[in-house]
Amino acid sequence: MRIAVVAVGAALLAGCDSGTEERASIASTRAVQRAYLPAPPGTVPRGSAAQAAALAPPGPEVTPAFVARGEKRFRAFCSPCHGMSGRGDGTVVSRGFPPPPSYHEERIRELSPEHIVSVITHGKGRMFPYADRVLPEDRWAIAHYVKTLQAREVDPASSQEAPTP
Repeated sequence: MRIAVVAVGAALLAGCDSGTEERASIASTRAVQRAYLPAPPGTVPRGSAAQAAALAPPGPEVTPAFVARGEKRFRAFCSPCHGMSGRGDGTVVSRGFPPPPSYHEERIRELSPEHIVSVITHGKGRMFPYADRVLPEDRWAIAHYVKTLQAREVDPASSQEAPTP
């Protein structure tokens, strides 16, 4: 009788430990949620110096491959609103969203790549920040591609000459 009780107890204890063998294989699928703790005053978050250095002007060296990379990132992140030519005629505009300004307006043409990177990073007007979506190097690539778009195309409204009498 005593042996039967010990055997049943051992079986029950073995049942309590079910799943520990699988812990290593499923632990990576479990989300660890921690409360948000802001950085204490006077401290610098880890990695912020590297990010600031990546965003500092003049940015990476501009090469044809770098501008081509900017075109790919522009098509992925910017063209839904700004359109493929940068005229503010993206697909979201055709669905009722207010059009963003054309890159070919004089006031936008005068912006430096540094300013464009700042707008991508912090957002402006209806445009939300892309700092968490676009890497700093890609922001520079997009900015230089926008400058290339501006140099390639001339806005028809701005190129009209005054009528001669």
